[in-house]
Amino acid sequence: MRPAELLGMAAVFGVFVGGFVFMGSREWGLSLIMAGVAFIASLVILATLLIAVGPKIDDERVDPVDPDAPSGSAGSVHRDPHRPRGH
Repeated sequence: MRPAELLGMAAVFGVFVGGFVFMGSREWGLSLIMAGVAFIASLVILATLLIAVGPKIDDERVDPVDPDAPSGSAGSVHRDPHRPRGH
């Protein structure tokens, strides 16, 4: 999802809540405050959900400590520093 789409969805939620509150209270100030709260809350919630369902961890990832280490290993943390690297 692009950032503009995320902002657009949050803006739609904010306008909906602002309109709903305005129809119930007939106060512009309160409806603008509630629209802002709904915008920010929906933006945070949507961004958190997008992070939660983000891309899966690739099995072919490279260990930043030891690029030659196999995937999922501890890398150079448990490697003997006196032993040559290729063995």
